[in-house]
Amino acid sequence: MISDALLAYAHFAAVFLLFAFLTVEAMLLRHEVDAKTATLIARTDLWYGASAGLVLITGLLRVFFGAKGSAFYLENPMFWGKVALFAVVGILSIKPTLMFLRWSRSLKANAAFVPEESERRTARRLVMTQLHLAALLPLAAVLMARGVGFI
Repeated sequence: MISDALLAYAHFAAVFLLFAFLTVEAMLLRHEVDAKTATLIARTDLWYGASAGLVLITGLLRVFFGAKGSAFYLENPMFWGKVALFAVVGILSIKPTLMFLRWSRSLKANAAFVPEESERRTARRLVMTQLHLAALLPLAAVLMARGVGFI
């Protein structure tokens, strides 16, 4: 019983971290990005990726070692919807991550580098899309936990 509670706690904490780092990215992208901000965004994005990895790992641990058992999850369409939504958020994160890495490389080559405004807006739009879609994940989790999706 206590191990299931600890797994749930670890998973929730990882989700909270994911939201925190993604929110920081969104805030940093609100205005023009200078060299210091570009460096901070790249670092934050690294932590965002790590937190997403923790969400995935702790989620898998809950599926295979949690009290409900893997059958509850693997046979629940809501679980697969949640997995698909998580994957979409992950796919949407690829382009901004590549942009942030490119900004970092450009900064190393030229300390005066500033990303173009159109790139900043594109990155912010993608980060905000991720944030809004990720906000649906807890809803899917709540519905799944209550058996919604089972016929």
